[in-house]
Amino acid sequence: MKRLWAGEVRNVSLLVAIGVTTEGYREILGIMEGPKEDKPGWSSFLRHLADRGFSGVQLIVSDACRGLVESAAEVFTDAQWQRCVVHFYRNVFSLVPSGKVRDVTRMLKAIHAQEDRKAAAEKMQAVIADLRTMKLAKAAELLEEHGHETLTYYGFPDSHWIKLRTNNPLERIMREIRRRTRVVGAFPDGKSCLNLAAARLRHIAGTQWSTRKYMNMTPLFADQTQGADVA
Repeated sequence: MKRLWAGEVRNVSLLVAIGVTTEGYREILGIMEGPKEDKPGWSSFLRHLADRGFSGVQLIVSDACRGLVESAAEVFTDAQWQRCVVHFYRNVFSLVPSGKVRDVTRMLKAIHAQEDRKAAAEKMQAVIADLRTMKLAKAAELLEEHGHETLTYYGFPDSHWIKLRTNNPLERIMREIRRRTRVVGAFPDGKSCLNLAAARLRHIAGTQWSTRKYMNMTPLFADQTQGADVA
């Protein structure tokens, strides 16, 4: 967002988090203004959530924002991290000529269409080799170094996979916030920007978005119980 500061227009970030409860319903967890998406900003936001009693986090889904990833590892030490597949694809596409994007898209989707993580990892190695054959060395290098970060969701029930691979649900909410704030231009202060965004989030939370069950959590807890019995 843009806000006035000492007579100048400066950029400011709004940090937003949503989650799924143990009952399978979505909730908007919080929103906070931050100077930018760096580690101090994300650490402050995540610690704010933790101080409010937020706990039991099993998986965090986001893009590869280093500040968020590092902060999450420190604040929610038991949580795993899933790199958003859609964002990762875009990162790969930035290293691919436009005429080859369609072929690379098909190759990447084949990785995440496998039946388990072992098969996905094997397919990834095959795709890396194919990219090098296609003279797409930088794309192959990115996939080799960071592709495994997109496979974390395989450790959860398969009925949840499609909803854990990306952070698209949050992206849709952010687009709605941008639609409402774009008409304002530059806000006179950070509080007015935060208030408008928070009001929109409250509206969303009051709709079927939060009252309709989003995920059936029974398979998750069943898997964890079986794992505990085996251990």
